[in-house]
Amino acid sequence: MGRNTRKRRTPLATKVIAGAAALAIGGGGLVWANFYASAHEENGGHNATKSGGTRVATINCPDVGQKLTRVPRKARWGVARELARLDRQITDAYTRLAETRQAQAGDASYVDNAILAPLKDKRAATLDRIGININRAGGQAPRDLGRFARCQGVPAEQPGGGQGDGQDDGQNNGGGQNDGGQNDGGQDNGGQDNGGQAGNGPVADDFIRIEDVPPNSRNLPNGLAANGDGGSTGSFTTECGTNENALRNSDNVIAAPGVSNGAQHQHDYVGNQANNAFASDEDLANGETSCQNQGDRSTYFWPVLRIQDGTQDIDQGQPGGGQDGNVGKIVAPTDVELKFVGNRTSDVVAMPRALRIITGDAKSFTNGLNNANTAWSCTGFEDRQVTDKYPICPEGSGVVRTTNFQSCWDGQNTDSANHRTHMDFVEADGTCSNGFQAVPQLQVRLVYDNIPAPQIENGQVVNPFALDSFPEQLHKPITDHNDFINFFDEDLMNEMVECINSGRDCQ
Repeated sequence: MGRNTRKRRTPLATKVIAGAAALAIGGGGLVWANFYASAHEENGGHNATKSGGTRVATINCPDVGQKLTRVPRKARWGVARELARLDRQITDAYTRLAETRQAQAGDASYVDNAILAPLKDKRAATLDRIGININRAGGQAPRDLGRFARCQGVPAEQPGGGQGDGQDDGQNNGGGQNDGGQNDGGQDNGGQDNGGQAGNGPVADDFIRIEDVPPNSRNLPNGLAANGDGGSTGSFTTECGTNENALRNSDNVIAAPGVSNGAQHQHDYVGNQANNAFASDEDLANGETSCQNQGDRSTYFWPVLRIQDGTQDIDQGQPGGGQDGNVGKIVAPTDVELKFVGNRTSDVVAMPRALRIITGDAKSFTNGLNNANTAWSCTGFEDRQVTDKYPICPEGSGVVRTTNFQSCWDGQNTDSANHRTHMDFVEADGTCSNGFQAVPQLQVRLVYDNIPAPQIENGQVVNPFALDSFPEQLHKPITDHNDFINFFDEDLMNEMVECINSGRDCQ
């Protein structure tokens, strides 16, 4: 496993869990609190789920990409294509799951025999090709990749939908999210039994009134940094707009280079305008930018939000949109704040050109919390943050998404095989461990003043908003994530570093 997949490095675990068990509130309040406390116990959570005899809400497969920490550079594009194929196989299996509820009701073994067994066979063949790609490029594929072929059905009535760490070696290690409870919103009519406009979420239990969240309920481990002796206390803000150009696609050039619709959900892009699955570093370096300072050609992107009000957007029949269960009206943020800050204990060094950082995990619902990094709130209530709930904001208050990126760099690599191990979060005392160097920490704050508050009526959510997601992730808020590729020109990056290290606030 990579450095920031170890439990002690989990961004949501550092300061949240200690107080989590005490935060439960009655009347449908913070059920997430006890979830966090149990999700990190050794083999905590639940025993491996059985699909037979219970209605299966979604499908959980090992996240193979997170386990591939050594892939030769020459093999990475080929491996990325095979990993995207694994994702597509899960999507196809989930679609079949949603479309065969009547057959499942009449046959307790239907999911195992008709959905999970064929999925295992397809995954086994794809895993073989991944091993061949790695070995042909001079690497050494992990032993017995085939052990990651088996997937499981997650029953609706199981309190923790996710299986933690992707069922490493087929074992369930706990983790995941409340799967909606009460028969997933009570919509048990064909493909609609996971709630939501497309039948794959969200449900009423995915929402909470922000007034019901205790103040100071989450301390971000990498919070607004820099106030200790020897620290770098400055900041650098870049203005790149709110995606007024409506630049969106369902690619991910970091995680799935060369794969069209590799993300299976739409992203908003600000900054670099050349970002798609096939963009090379040179394409990005020469791309136009929406940033006011033309020396910032970096790309910043995150999954879009949609209002599931019964309408459709222009991608309703397209990959990444309606074909992948992402429906409703896309809403762009009304405000985007992109700020780089320092380190509490040391100066920062310049980021290298083309440095790639992914923070959060698009598959946290089934993977568990190891790489989750979410913070939801409302304007005027930003001392109250939730991680596995969407906030219901009062009138006049907007939805806020906040993300603090990893800020420790290994000093050598601009990316890594699993897109994780070249970067790390700071330790509790603010230092970087294992010889890593502190780089400017990107903090992204997105505000949406254009989202009407959803209503909860008779256990159902009316006009919900939700992230785009992989279909089997059921649009859970814990799957929020954010991506960045550095293409500041050298002079501007050096100016940023000097500003931060000297304690000035620049833009």
